[in-house]
Amino acid sequence: MSNDAKYELLYWPGIPGRGEFVRLAFEATGTPYLDVSNQVEGGIHQILALKDEKASHDADGNPPALAPPALRIHGEGKNGKSLLLSQTPAILAFLGEKLELAGADATEKAWIQALALTALDLNNETHDTHHPVSTLAYYEDQKPEALRRATDFRETRIPKFLGYFERVLKGNKEGQGKYLVGDKLSYADLTLWQVVHGLKFAFPNELKAREEAGEFPTVFKTFFASVPEHGQLKEYLESDRRKPYSKGIFRHYPELDRQ
Repeated sequence: MSNDAKYELLYWPGIPGRGEFVRLAFEATGTPYLDVSNQVEGGIHQILALKDEKASHDADGNPPALAPPALRIHGEGKNGKSLLLSQTPAILAFLGEKLELAGADATEKAWIQALALTALDLNNETHDTHHPVSTLAYYEDQKPEALRRATDFRETRIPKFLGYFERVLKGNKEGQGKYLVGDKLSYADLTLWQVVHGLKFAFPNELKAREEAGEFPTVFKTFFASVPEHGQLKEYLESDRRKPYSKGIFRHYPELDRQ
């Protein structure tokens, strides 16, 4: 990472959250980037500025972001100005092209985008287990609804999604269980890996029970173990730059897990 990096990630400090999908793309490819809220003194003010509901554009003419994460890319905007890009899938698709994480041709590009979006659907459903009614209300104020939502999530949604990705991994003979598309790492692989990692934190009993039962062996064993071997991911994951799960998307409430 560098203070004069071309890429600046704008996301909340201290948590992985949706910004983590972007960080993993940079770390897997050894691409310099600036994690503004975690590296710049007073950087949180740049993130808060994204939520200015009166803004119609920024100084470089970009439309405003609805919410973090956002990515500022120097020199990629209109007339050589900075491009401000928001929405996790849009950021990943843009970086996929720039960092060679988007596949070998147009067909692979389309597959990778669809698979990444599917993994992000699982990410969003995970969040909704602890905030099924309102994102503005405390978990404790919607606990009965969360218990019902988490039960259905564990029993039906987790196996549906992981079963799907198990089939995709097995169907991609080139990838030998390590890649969703082709024989090379893509941003879809990084996205799925982060969601599975987060699920292991949020629902450790559920994930452990399914793994010990021999379910989804390609996802849990071949795929999950292979992704961190790329770029500087292993070093990053073991460093203090990788923020711990806390009050973001992936939260561990024991009562929501398998009993």
